[in-house]
Amino acid sequence: MRFPELLTNGMKQRIVDMGDCEDHSALRKTAAFLADYASLLLGCGSTCIRIEKNTRRMAEAFGVDLGIFIMPDHVAVSVWRGDCAHAETAQRKTVSCGISFDLNTRLSRLSWKVADNGLSLHAALECFERIKTMTKPTGKWEVLILTSFANAAFCRLFGGDWYAMLIVFLSTLAGFRLKQIMLEDGRDVRLTFLCASFFSASISAGGHIFNIGSTPELALGTSVLFLIPGVPYINSVSDLIYRHYLCAFSRFLDAAVLTACLSAGLCAGMLILGLKWF
Repeated sequence: MRFPELLTNGMKQRIVDMGDCEDHSALRKTAAFLADYASLLLGCGSTCIRIEKNTRRMAEAFGVDLGIFIMPDHVAVSVWRGDCAHAETAQRKTVSCGISFDLNTRLSRLSWKVADNGLSLHAALECFERIKTMTKPTGKWEVLILTSFANAAFCRLFGGDWYAMLIVFLSTLAGFRLKQIMLEDGRDVRLTFLCASFFSASISAGGHIFNIGSTPELALGTSVLFLIPGVPYINSVSDLIYRHYLCAFSRFLDAAVLTACLSAGLCAGMLILGLKWF
Protein backbone atom coordinates (compact mmCIF):
# COMPACT_ATOMS: atom_id res chain seq x y z
CA MET A 1 0.00 0.00 0.00
CA ARG A 2 2.95 2.31 0.43
CA PHE A 3 3.98 2.25 -3.28
CA PRO A 4 0.81 3.90 -4.62
CA GLU A 5 1.04 6.46 -1.83
CA LEU A 6 4.62 7.28 -2.84
CA LEU A 7 3.60 7.52 -6.51
CA THR A 8 0.74 9.80 -5.67
CA ASN A 9 2.96 12.05 -3.57
CA GLY A 10 5.53 12.18 -6.38
CA MET A 11 2.89 13.15 -8.91
CA LYS A 12 1.67 15.87 -6.58
CA GLN A 13 5.21 17.19 -6.21
CA ARG A 14 5.63 17.29 -10.00
CA ILE A 15 2.39 19.22 -10.34
CA VAL A 16 3.58 21.70 -7.73
CA ASP A 17 6.94 22.06 -9.51
CA MET A 18 5.22 22.63 -12.86
CA GLY A 19 3.03 25.27 -11.26
CA ASP A 20 6.09 26.99 -9.82
CA CYS A 21 7.78 26.96 -13.24
CA GLU A 22 4.75 28.50 -14.89
CA ASP A 23 4.55 31.15 -12.18
CA HIS A 24 8.26 31.94 -12.55
CA SER A 25 7.84 32.24 -16.31
CA ALA A 26 4.89 34.62 -15.89
CA LEU A 27 6.89 36.73 -13.44
CA ARG A 28 9.83 36.79 -15.83
CA LYS A 29 7.64 38.02 -18.70
CA THR A 30 5.99 40.62 -16.48
CA ALA A 31 9.35 41.94 -15.30
CA ALA A 32 10.65 42.10 -18.88
CA PHE A 33 7.58 44.01 -20.08
CA LEU A 34 7.67 46.52 -17.22
CA ALA A 35 11.41 47.08 -17.70
CA ASP A 36 10.95 47.68 -21.45
CA TYR A 37 8.07 50.05 -20.69
CA ALA A 38 10.01 52.01 -18.06
CA SER A 39 13.15 52.32 -20.22
CA LEU A 40 11.15 53.70 -23.15
CA LEU A 41 9.27 56.10 -20.87
CA LEU A 42 12.57 57.35 -19.44
CA GLY A 43 14.05 57.74 -22.90
CA CYS A 44 11.19 59.89 -24.23
CA GLY A 45 11.62 62.47 -21.47
CA SER A 46 9.41 61.37 -18.59
CA THR A 47 10.10 62.20 -14.97
CA CYS A 48 11.07 59.46 -12.53
CA ILE A 49 7.91 59.84 -10.48
CA ARG A 50 5.75 59.29 -13.56
CA ILE A 51 7.73 56.19 -14.49
CA GLU A 52 7.38 54.82 -10.97
CA LYS A 53 3.64 55.50 -10.75
CA ASN A 54 2.85 54.11 -14.21
CA THR A 55 4.79 50.88 -13.76
CA ARG A 56 3.41 50.35 -10.26
CA ARG A 57 -0.13 50.92 -11.54
CA MET A 58 0.29 48.16 -14.12
CA ALA A 59 2.05 45.85 -11.67
CA GLU A 60 -0.90 46.07 -9.30
CA ALA A 61 -3.24 45.29 -12.19
CA PHE A 62 -1.16 42.21 -13.00
CA GLY A 63 -1.32 41.09 -9.36
CA VAL A 64 2.38 41.41 -8.55
CA ASP A 65 4.48 43.53 -6.22
CA LEU A 66 7.01 45.88 -7.78
CA GLY A 67 10.44 47.22 -6.99
CA ILE A 68 11.96 49.68 -9.46
CA PHE A 69 15.41 51.25 -9.53
CA ILE A 70 15.85 54.14 -11.98
CA MET A 71 19.33 55.23 -13.04
CA PRO A 72 20.27 57.80 -15.70
CA ASP A 73 21.16 55.10 -18.27
CA HIS A 74 19.44 51.98 -16.91
CA VAL A 75 16.20 50.83 -15.35
CA ALA A 76 15.95 47.72 -13.15
CA VAL A 77 12.55 46.20 -12.32
CA SER A 78 11.86 43.39 -9.82
CA VAL A 79 8.48 41.67 -9.44
CA TRP A 80 7.24 39.06 -6.99
CA ARG A 81 4.05 37.71 -5.49
CA GLY A 82 2.96 37.82 -1.89
CA ASP A 83 5.62 36.53 0.47
CA CYS A 84 8.55 37.34 -1.86
CA ALA A 85 9.69 33.69 -1.94
CA HIS A 86 10.79 34.19 -5.53
CA ALA A 87 11.43 37.39 -7.47
CA GLU A 88 12.31 38.07 -11.09
CA THR A 89 14.47 41.03 -12.09
CA ALA A 90 14.88 42.61 -15.51
CA GLN A 91 17.28 45.41 -16.40
CA ARG A 92 17.12 47.53 -19.54
CA LYS A 93 19.24 50.32 -20.97
CA THR A 94 17.44 53.63 -21.45
CA VAL A 95 16.05 53.87 -24.97
CA SER A 96 17.57 56.76 -26.93
CA CYS A 97 14.52 58.01 -28.79
CA GLY A 98 14.60 61.72 -27.99
CA ILE A 99 12.05 63.75 -26.08
CA SER A 100 8.53 62.98 -27.32
CA PHE A 101 5.44 64.27 -25.54
CA ASP A 102 3.24 62.21 -27.86
CA LEU A 103 4.97 58.96 -26.95
CA ASN A 104 4.98 59.96 -23.28
CA THR A 105 1.21 60.51 -23.35
CA ARG A 106 0.45 57.26 -25.19
CA LEU A 107 2.50 55.22 -22.75
CA SER A 108 0.76 56.85 -19.78
CA ARG A 109 -2.61 56.08 -21.33
CA LEU A 110 -1.54 52.46 -21.69
CA SER A 111 -0.92 52.20 -17.95
CA TRP A 112 -4.41 53.52 -17.21
CA LYS A 113 -5.92 51.19 -19.80
CA VAL A 114 -4.25 48.21 -18.10
CA ALA A 115 -5.43 49.35 -14.67
CA ASP A 116 -9.00 50.36 -15.58
CA ASN A 117 -9.84 47.69 -18.16
CA GLY A 118 -7.93 44.82 -16.60
CA LEU A 119 -5.84 44.04 -19.69
CA SER A 120 -3.84 40.85 -19.59
CA LEU A 121 -0.07 40.86 -19.99
CA HIS A 122 -0.39 39.58 -23.56
CA ALA A 123 -2.85 42.35 -24.49
CA ALA A 124 -0.65 44.97 -22.82
CA LEU A 125 2.36 43.72 -24.79
CA GLU A 126 0.43 44.03 -28.04
CA CYS A 127 -0.62 47.59 -27.20
CA PHE A 128 2.95 48.44 -26.22
CA GLU A 129 4.38 47.16 -29.50
CA ARG A 130 1.67 49.01 -31.41
CA ILE A 131 2.58 52.25 -29.65
CA LYS A 132 6.27 51.81 -30.46
CA THR A 133 5.65 51.15 -34.14
CA MET A 134 2.82 53.63 -34.77
CA THR A 135 4.08 56.66 -32.84
CA LYS A 136 6.11 58.61 -35.33
CA PRO A 137 8.12 61.77 -34.56
CA THR A 138 6.82 65.07 -35.86
CA GLY A 139 8.09 65.88 -39.35
CA LYS A 140 11.47 67.59 -39.30
CA TRP A 141 10.40 70.35 -41.68
CA GLU A 142 7.34 71.10 -39.59
CA VAL A 143 9.45 71.27 -36.44
CA LEU A 144 11.99 73.48 -38.22
CA ILE A 145 9.41 76.06 -39.29
CA LEU A 146 7.49 76.07 -36.01
CA THR A 147 10.69 76.41 -33.96
CA SER A 148 11.78 79.37 -36.06
CA PHE A 149 8.43 81.11 -35.55
CA ALA A 150 8.51 80.33 -31.82
CA ASN A 151 11.99 81.81 -31.40
CA ALA A 152 10.96 84.92 -33.35
CA ALA A 153 8.01 85.22 -30.96
CA PHE A 154 10.45 85.09 -28.03
CA CYS A 155 12.32 88.00 -29.59
CA ARG A 156 9.08 89.98 -29.78
CA LEU A 157 8.24 89.02 -26.19
CA PHE A 158 11.51 90.59 -25.00
CA GLY A 159 10.80 93.80 -26.93
CA GLY A 160 12.42 93.16 -30.29
CA ASP A 161 11.17 94.99 -33.37
CA TRP A 162 10.02 93.37 -36.62
CA TYR A 163 13.52 93.53 -38.14
CA ALA A 164 14.92 91.70 -35.13
CA MET A 165 12.15 89.12 -35.39
CA LEU A 166 13.00 88.50 -39.03
CA ILE A 167 16.70 88.13 -38.21
CA VAL A 168 15.92 85.69 -35.38
CA PHE A 169 13.62 83.68 -37.66
CA LEU A 170 16.33 83.30 -40.32
CA SER A 171 19.13 82.57 -37.85
CA THR A 172 16.99 79.98 -36.05
CA LEU A 173 16.05 78.41 -39.36
CA ALA A 174 19.72 78.01 -40.27
CA GLY A 175 20.94 76.96 -36.83
CA PHE A 176 18.19 74.45 -36.18
CA ARG A 177 18.65 72.91 -39.62
CA LEU A 178 22.36 72.51 -38.88
CA LYS A 179 21.44 70.84 -35.60
CA GLN A 180 19.13 68.40 -37.42
CA ILE A 181 21.82 67.54 -39.99
CA MET A 182 24.52 66.93 -37.38
CA LEU A 183 22.29 64.79 -35.16
CA GLU A 184 21.14 62.73 -38.15
CA ASP A 185 24.81 62.24 -39.01
CA GLY A 186 25.50 60.92 -35.50
CA ARG A 187 27.63 63.82 -34.27
CA ASP A 188 28.16 64.41 -30.57
CA VAL A 189 25.28 66.40 -29.12
CA ARG A 190 27.62 68.82 -27.33
CA LEU A 191 29.50 69.62 -30.52
CA THR A 192 26.15 69.97 -32.27
CA PHE A 193 24.93 72.55 -29.77
CA LEU A 194 28.15 74.52 -30.00
CA CYS A 195 28.11 74.61 -33.82
CA ALA A 196 24.39 75.43 -34.08
CA SER A 197 24.78 78.25 -31.56
CA PHE A 198 27.79 79.66 -33.37
CA PHE A 199 25.97 79.51 -36.71
CA SER A 200 22.84 81.23 -35.40
CA ALA A 201 24.80 83.88 -33.51
CA SER A 202 26.94 84.66 -36.55
CA ILE A 203 23.88 85.19 -38.73
CA SER A 204 21.98 87.25 -36.16
CA ALA A 205 25.06 89.45 -35.64
CA GLY A 206 24.31 90.90 -39.07
CA GLY A 207 21.81 93.19 -37.37
CA HIS A 208 24.66 94.82 -35.47
CA ILE A 209 27.11 94.89 -38.35
CA PHE A 210 24.69 96.44 -40.87
CA ASN A 211 22.64 98.47 -38.33
CA ILE A 212 19.37 96.73 -39.17
CA GLY A 213 16.48 97.76 -36.94
CA SER A 214 16.49 99.44 -33.56
CA THR A 215 16.99 96.33 -31.37
CA PRO A 216 19.82 94.28 -32.95
CA GLU A 217 21.08 93.27 -29.50
CA LEU A 218 17.80 91.46 -28.81
CA ALA A 219 18.09 89.61 -32.09
CA LEU A 220 21.54 88.41 -31.10
CA GLY A 221 20.52 87.46 -27.56
CA THR A 222 17.40 85.51 -28.52
CA SER A 223 18.84 83.79 -31.59
CA VAL A 224 20.12 80.84 -29.52
CA LEU A 225 17.14 80.39 -27.19
CA PHE A 226 15.87 77.43 -29.23
CA LEU A 227 18.84 75.44 -27.93
CA ILE A 228 18.03 75.88 -24.22
CA PRO A 229 17.43 72.35 -22.79
CA GLY A 230 14.28 73.26 -20.88
CA VAL A 231 12.82 69.77 -20.44
CA PRO A 232 15.94 68.31 -18.73
CA TYR A 233 16.04 71.29 -16.36
CA ILE A 234 12.36 70.86 -15.43
CA ASN A 235 12.71 67.09 -15.05
CA SER A 236 15.75 67.49 -12.81
CA VAL A 237 13.74 69.69 -10.44
CA SER A 238 10.89 67.15 -10.39
CA ASP A 239 13.30 64.29 -9.69
CA LEU A 240 14.92 66.33 -6.93
CA ILE A 241 11.56 66.98 -5.26
CA TYR A 242 10.66 63.28 -5.31
CA ARG A 243 14.12 62.23 -4.03
CA HIS A 244 15.47 60.65 -7.19
CA TYR A 245 18.74 62.39 -6.57
CA LEU A 246 20.96 60.49 -9.01
CA CYS A 247 18.70 61.14 -11.98
CA ALA A 248 18.14 64.74 -10.87
CA PHE A 249 21.88 65.41 -10.65
CA SER A 250 22.57 63.65 -13.94
CA ARG A 251 19.86 65.52 -15.84
CA PHE A 252 20.91 68.86 -14.38
CA LEU A 253 24.55 68.31 -15.33
CA ASP A 254 23.62 67.23 -18.87
CA ALA A 255 21.50 70.35 -19.28
CA ALA A 256 24.21 72.57 -17.78
CA VAL A 257 26.84 71.17 -20.16
CA LEU A 258 24.59 71.80 -23.17
CA THR A 259 23.92 75.33 -21.91
CA ALA A 260 27.67 75.91 -21.59
CA CYS A 261 28.18 74.64 -25.15
CA LEU A 262 25.58 76.99 -26.63
CA SER A 263 27.04 79.86 -24.59
CA ALA A 264 30.49 79.07 -25.96
CA GLY A 265 29.13 79.09 -29.51
CA LEU A 266 27.44 82.45 -28.92
CA CYS A 267 30.61 83.97 -27.47
CA ALA A 268 32.76 82.59 -30.29
CA GLY A 269 30.45 84.13 -32.88
CA MET A 270 30.62 87.52 -31.17
CA LEU A 271 34.41 87.39 -30.86
CA ILE A 272 35.04 86.38 -34.45
CA LEU A 273 32.75 89.11 -35.80
CA GLY A 274 34.32 91.70 -33.52
CA LEU A 275 31.25 92.58 -31.48
CA LYS A 276 31.75 94.32 -28.15
CA TRP A 277 30.64 92.58 -24.96
CA PHE A 278 29.15 95.72 -23.43
